Amino acid sequence: MKIAIGLINGMITAATPILLAALGGTLTFYAGIFNIAMEGMMLAGAFFAVIGSYFFNSWLMGILFAVLASLVMAVIFILFSVVLKTDEFVTGIGLNLFALGATTYFLRQIFKVKGAFSGPGIVSVPNIEIPLIKDIPLVGEILSGHNLIVYLTLIITIWVAYLVFKTRFGLRLRAAGYNPTCLDTSGVPADRVRIWSLIICGALCGLAGAYLSLGYVTLFSENMSAGRGWISLAAVILVNGNPWGIALISLLFGFSDGLGLFLQRVLPSQFTSMVPYVATLIALFVYSIRRKETVLS
Repeated sequence: MKIAIGLINGMITAATPILLAALGGTLTFYAGIFNIAMEGMMLAGAFFAVIGSYFFNSWLMGILFAVLASLVMAVIFILFSVVLKTDEFVTGIGLNLFALGATTYFLRQIFKVKGAFSGPGIVSVPNIEIPLIKDIPLVGEILSGHNLIVYLTLIITIWVAYLVFKTRFGLRLRAAGYNPTCLDTSGVPADRVRIWSLIICGALCGLAGAYLSLGYVTLFSENMSAGRGWISLAAVILVNGNPWGIALISLLFGFSDGLGLFLQRVLPSQFTSMVPYVATLIALFVYSIRRKETVLS
């Protein structure tokens, strides 16, 4: 039973950064933007979360710095892909490489270390015990005691689902992706809607990065995002941007990540680290087969 509870908690923990970034990717997906820069946004957020937490001795400042850093990345993406109309794929690849190089450089220049930085000065985001629920056997062990950002992610999932399907902004967001010309002629610039989708996406990716370095662990390591931005993009593609479907897919990827950690007891860590990425490739393969069958029919 303890193993099962550990796997469930590990699934929730590992799914949180993927889900946060994917929810941001949902907005850009509906706006008609192929945003592969989520990896770089998340990595920048993870590094600057440590900067804010360490130098200001506050996890709140860490989250603020993470969101601001990711928003800077989003603004650069907006400048090139929306304003200057450059290729989104090339822009995203460039931003991902920039984030990797910049965070590695600043890590070595500011903290004078290579590989990873950790220390007692980094204040982590606290875990939250839910009154009453925490005392319920089994249920309390699963639902209570998680990081604050885990519970924020649940609220954000509900908010994104409402925003996309129940608000005027959501209608305009979907129109920006499906028929931008029609949206422009109605008096609402499609590019303005795309800009807002990227800004919200940047903020959510920054929060995901903060969770990685101040919640999942309390440190920063080079290339810490480790492909989670790509997994988030795969989750968005697999369910065509449905927030609840994304939550389910993220939990499945989180489970595969937790399973990989569990299997380290019997298999080399290099093999177990491959589990979530193999799961991503299998999911994309199944999706591509299903898509071809739909087109042919």
